[in-house]
Amino acid sequence: GRPMKEPKRILFISQEINPYLAEETPIRLLNRQLPEYFQGHGYETRTFMPKFGEINERRNQLHEVIRLSGMNLIINDTDHPLIIKVASIQSAKVQVYFIDNDDYFGKRLMEKDEQGEDYPDNGERAIFFARGVLETVKKLRWVPDIIHCQGWMSAVVPLYVKTAYHDEPSFAEAKVVTSLFTQKLDKDLGEDFKQCLEFRETTADLLKGYKDNFDFTELSKLAIDYSDGIVQSDKLVDKELLTYTKEKNIPFLGYSENVAEACEDFYETLFPTEE
Repeated sequence: GRPMKEPKRILFISQEINPYLAEETPIRLLNRQLPEYFQGHGYETRTFMPKFGEINERRNQLHEVIRLSGMNLIINDTDHPLIIKVASIQSAKVQVYFIDNDDYFGKRLMEKDEQGEDYPDNGERAIFFARGVLETVKKLRWVPDIIHCQGWMSAVVPLYVKTAYHDEPSFAEAKVVTSLFTQKLDKDLGEDFKQCLEFRETTADLLKGYKDNFDFTELSKLAIDYSDGIVQSDKLVDKELLTYTKEKNIPFLGYSENVAEACEDFYETLFPTEE
């Protein structure tokens, strides 16, 4: 039978996308290739990434989207203004939305500071990024069928989609897919990460089963637990996470050279079929 609903609208939430960061890594190229492929094959896509400090706004022609900016997100009892910028990858006809905030992104690098140390507030930055994306998609009044998360910075999106935002019209029917890469964080996300995560129905109770010190592995497990499908996007992915995914019986797409076509088929399998 055919899927009851053919996934036609895909939201990509990516930590890093070529060409916005200087180095051309396989992850960045892949994260660009997916929206490019789907946009070119008749799908509607929206793509989000954080506005890291190394992104040259002039060269990449980023500009602020005033009607989407200006919300305040409260994390750990503190107000954080949300700034939305947008740019286009001309050759790919892909538009990228950027989540910006002076404290969390502004002039700062990705996960490590100039001395090569993990930022102590990486957890809060991931929370701000996730909520910023979801609030903006709501404001766009756009309803994705698939939400595809790429990189640790998007790892709390599945939790929020399935709990805090579960009955929002934009997300109620969406299937969440998480990509696993070889990336790692060196340090954990700090003692108050669980507290910072609390928002609406995302309560401390839901986080009981996880270690107090959320490190990269715990964060990845959190993403896997609330995802509808997992994609192995690197040849070498932490064995522990692959085993964890298999034990949970979550639909899984192994590593593939033709990742875009493989994802297209995989997305369809996540929707129940008509007999």
